[in-house]
Amino acid sequence: MSVTKQPAAYLLLEDGTFFKGKSIGAIGTSSGELCFNTGMTGYQEIFSDLSYTGQLMTMANVHIGNYGTVDNESESANATIAGLICKSFSTNYSRPLSNKSLQNYLVENAVVGIEGIDTRFLVSHIRKNGSMNAVISSEISSLDELKKILANTPSMEGLELASKVTSKHFVDYTVQNSTGKVALIDFGTKQNIVRCLTERGANVRVFPANTSINQLKEYNANGYLISNGPGDPAAMSNAIALIKEIIELNKPVFGICLGHQLIALALGLQTFKMKNGHRGINHPVKNLLTGKSEITSQNHGFAVAANDLANFPHIQITHQNLNDNSIEGLRVKEKNIFCVQHHPEAAPGPNDSKYLFDEFLAMI
Repeated sequence: MSVTKQPAAYLLLEDGTFFKGKSIGAIGTSSGELCFNTGMTGYQEIFSDLSYTGQLMTMANVHIGNYGTVDNESESANATIAGLICKSFSTNYSRPLSNKSLQNYLVENAVVGIEGIDTRFLVSHIRKNGSMNAVISSEISSLDELKKILANTPSMEGLELASKVTSKHFVDYTVQNSTGKVALIDFGTKQNIVRCLTERGANVRVFPANTSINQLKEYNANGYLISNGPGDPAAMSNAIALIKEIIELNKPVFGICLGHQLIALALGLQTFKMKNGHRGINHPVKNLLTGKSEITSQNHGFAVAANDLANFPHIQITHQNLNDNSIEGLRVKEKNIFCVQHHPEAAPGPNDSKYLFDEFLAMI
């Protein structure tokens, strides 16, 4: 199927900015928070990252779809973005390993998209004006109708989404000659987090977000990993309460992305919504403990506030973003509790930060 034969598609932003382009993916209408990713590769991993639930993804890279998709390269069972926006979309692909076009992948996952718009202008617009809601439609052209849909689209701030994407039941991943057991609390975990643990010899049990502390105690893990996921961490009161109880178990705790924010909230710190967020695979981060810098994969629209850290002398900043000096890592002194805002498991992205999994498993 040729995308050029697809019907027209429309993109309307919350501030009234309007685009007309060509439809890609499924025919339909979808709204959510508008964001952008600067990665030049890894679109399948991005589109299947549960942390992007409820978001319309603008790809800053011009060419999307030219290497197709591979079944085992998804980070979750399905594409999770609310919609896709790109400059140039290709239904033809040349990668030998690929078994499906991106067009077919999007249709199978009911993802609505638009191509043929000026994404350079759109990314610059978001950078200048901040994240906002938007709506994509390949079936509605009326501005009044699109405005009504936008008016009923909730803000990401204050939105709890992890309960919608978490596992329904616990899942075990076992290895031979295991060196320990890790309880992975699933708020929207990526599959590569599990791989990074099992590759290092850990048995992993993935627990749903609504797991009780008694269920965790029964498993008797050697350590706990708090996963990434979508939504506003401050709206997750049940998760924060659970993490407080996990901390009281006095076992190693490691948090990634949303998990980093939830651990910070459980320790008494605050989070805030960023103007644009960090989404890409080339963000420079400095490890303040070693003095070394890392190129990192990132995907977050919320961050931990630094303004009241002086009241928590037992909490140390371990990593700092070199673009905007935001907090990228924390640890609790004299305890085996640490967390990072970026994604050490990458997928997509560089492997500079994978040593954090080694440090976590060394603790257990």
